[in-house]
Amino acid sequence: MTDTITTRGVDLGARSRHWHETIGRTYFPLDLVFRRPEAFDGELTCWQLGALSLSRLTSDALMYRRLPRHLAAQGPEEFLVTVPAKSEVRFSQCGKEVRANPGAFIIERSHEPYEFSHDEPADLWVLKVSQDMLGGRVRAPDRFCSLEFDATNGASGLFVDMLHLVPHRHAAMTEEARATVGRQLVDLLALALQCDERVLKSGTSSVRAAHLARIEAFVYANIGDPDLGPDDVANGCGISVRYLHELFRDTNRTLGQWIRDQRLQAVQEDLSNLADTRSIGEIAYARGFSDQAQFSRAFRARFGLTTKEMRAQHRRQTRT
Repeated sequence: MTDTITTRGVDLGARSRHWHETIGRTYFPLDLVFRRPEAFDGELTCWQLGALSLSRLTSDALMYRRLPRHLAAQGPEEFLVTVPAKSEVRFSQCGKEVRANPGAFIIERSHEPYEFSHDEPADLWVLKVSQDMLGGRVRAPDRFCSLEFDATNGASGLFVDMLHLVPHRHAAMTEEARATVGRQLVDLLALALQCDERVLKSGTSSVRAAHLARIEAFVYANIGDPDLGPDDVANGCGISVRYLHELFRDTNRTLGQWIRDQRLQAVQEDLSNLADTRSIGEIAYARGFSDQAQFSRAFRARFGLTTKEMRAQHRRQTRT
C-alpha cells in the first residue's frame, strides 16, 4: 500500500493541524512547532513493507517534540531511522545531541522524549521498525540512538541505496515480496550498525563495544546451530568464556537468553513470510531449536500466541 498526504488544497488556517494529525498517524504522537503555521507546506508518502514502513517527508522548517506525556499510552517500542536528503537536521535524546547532514542517518527511539528539528525546508527518508524486529538482529538497539552514521560507504551506503529504490519497485511487488524486502532492509541496517567505526569507538570502552559487535555478528551467522553455546561464541570471537560473560553482565540478559530471543524473533519473521512453505517444526529446527516442546512454550511466552496462531494472523493481515 502507498499513501500520499499533502497540505495542498488544505485551507491555510488548518494546515498545521492537518500535518500534526498526519505525523501522529504515520509515526507516533508528537508536538509540532511551526515557524510559519499560517503558510506551512508539507507532503508525506508512505510505503508498507510487511511489518515496517518507509516514508518520504518533505516540508518547511519544523520542530518535532516527543514529550513525557506522549509516553503514557505507548505501545511496543519502535525506532525511526531518519536519512536527510536535503538540509541539516538536529536531534537530541537522553542528554545527547547530534547534527546530521545529507550523507548521514540517525536513529530515534519512541520510548524516550526527544527533539528533532530542521531550520530549512527538508527532504527526509524515514524507516519505522519495531524493537522486536531490530532487536532480533542487534543487541540493545537503543544504544545506537543519538549517534550519526555514515550513509555513503559500505553496508550503510547499500542500505540507503535500497531505501531509494523502494518507491520505483513497490507497486510491482507482491505483499510477500514487500515483506521480504522489509526484512532485508533491517538486515542491512543491522550490518551497517555493527560495521560503523563510530559505533565501535562510542561509549566508555571501544574494546568492549567492538567485542560485542563481533559477538552479535557471530551469533546471527550461526543461529541455526542448536548446540551454539558460550564456548563456540568465545572461540569464534577470540575471547575467553569468562570475558564473554563479563561483557553481557551489564545487558540485563545472559548470552543464552539473548541467543534464545534472537532465535524466537527469527522464527516469528519466518512465519510472517507467506512464501515460506516449511512446516513449523522445520522452521524451528532451522533456527536452532532442537526441543519442540520447549520451543513452543518459549514462543507463546514471548509473543502471546502459538506458532499456528501467529502464522494464521499474518495470513489474515495479508489478505486484508
